Amino acid sequence: MINAIDTVVNAISGVLYQPFIVPLILVAAGVYFTIRLGGIQIKLFPESIKVITEKPVNLDFTSSFGALMVSTASRVGTGNIMGVSTALCLGGPGALFWMWVTAVLGGASAFVESTLAQIYKKKDDDGSSYGGPSYYIQDALGQRWLGIIFAIVLILTYVVGYNMLAAYNTQDSFSTFSFYGKGTSVAVGLVLAALFAFCVLGGGKRLTKITEVLVPVMGVLFVIASLFVVIMNISSLPKVLALVFESAFDFSSIFGGFTGSCIMWGIKRGLYSNEAGMGSAPNAAAAASVSHPAKQGLVQMLSVFIDTLLICSATAFMCLFSGVEPNADLAGAAYVQECVRAAFGNFGPVFMVIAVCLFAFTTLLGNYYYTEGCLRFIMKRKPSKSFMTVFRLVAALLVFLGAIISANLAWDSADLLQATMVLINVPVIFLLFKTAQNALKDYQRQRKEGKNPHYIAEENGVTGTDFWK
Repeated sequence: MINAIDTVVNAISGVLYQPFIVPLILVAAGVYFTIRLGGIQIKLFPESIKVITEKPVNLDFTSSFGALMVSTASRVGTGNIMGVSTALCLGGPGALFWMWVTAVLGGASAFVESTLAQIYKKKDDDGSSYGGPSYYIQDALGQRWLGIIFAIVLILTYVVGYNMLAAYNTQDSFSTFSFYGKGTSVAVGLVLAALFAFCVLGGGKRLTKITEVLVPVMGVLFVIASLFVVIMNISSLPKVLALVFESAFDFSSIFGGFTGSCIMWGIKRGLYSNEAGMGSAPNAAAAASVSHPAKQGLVQMLSVFIDTLLICSATAFMCLFSGVEPNADLAGAAYVQECVRAAFGNFGPVFMVIAVCLFAFTTLLGNYYYTEGCLRFIMKRKPSKSFMTVFRLVAALLVFLGAIISANLAWDSADLLQATMVLINVPVIFLLFKTAQNALKDYQRQRKEGKNPHYIAEENGVTGTDFWK
């Protein structure tokens, strides 16, 4: 039964990842937004760092940093380790280069979608805010039906696709140890599900507090470990860079089998890792209390760079500098574990398991955070406590199931669902681009005038918003 389901899922996913569908849409959007916004990723990179340090307009609500950590918690996860390993083993070292391309271009897409989420965010009973793509699809385009479809797909992507995959990758990280057996995946699944249930039953504020602490700590430790491997093997730098770029531009190999090429694996795993253009991060961005929508757009743009250019690169370099050659037989946990064992001895695999567990746990929480707003959109009201309790317990059960399913079904389901989100969200932000562009121009104008930018919707041609009066 599971094999039959995976065959269908893989077939549909294979069609969506043909070069003229999801890859073309992502690249076209990134190039278009980058050009129209004047290379915002580079031009306003220092500004994005500056904005993070600002206090929220209302100290009782989520700060820019808090929203960044929630979105980064979702982005920075097992995909940064297992996803990179899979891309290197199945697509070759050149996949890293195309992950970089996806991130750089995706930074502009991330700015647009998160700025739109801020503009069209909704006011909660306590004065805080919430929102996301479903809300700007409804309010700016007047297409509630499409917003409902997007909300359903997002819930499936994160509660089913991504969270099950995070659970699978976590138990898979133990597979190289001698004690690993049939019961290991069950035990890991039970522990993950129990911890996940404990946190989500405590509500959204607990999620934010936990991720604000765990995300920076685990990210810094992981990057330090990677830098150590690079420095200890710095003489390999020319060889590693040559491998990455030669593989990235081996066009005879690429177009001989595009679906298995470094470009496709770079795009697939780059998208799974940084989520730019998917419409996920805007759900966190809408919760931030800022004086101007463009501020949170800049912050979410930075999150893409943290995820791919920093964390994913750290994993890739740790592996490539270790001297262990990537190959299809090692795809996943096995390749990473071999690499860290070569670099750190027997301590390496232990460190990697700890890193994967931390990455996975914050991913589970960050992913879940997005789904509650979508449920609220579909039901037109805040769900009852009893409904949310049942939903959270089902989400915890799916975490457990993820730990015991097959690798193919876990990855193929995530790939299919994330592609569906892209097919809905990217065309929408294309249509609404002018609104985000005007917000950026307004922000830059006020900055030049020496002001702390404040957004007024009607002055920018936007009406009917809950905020920005």
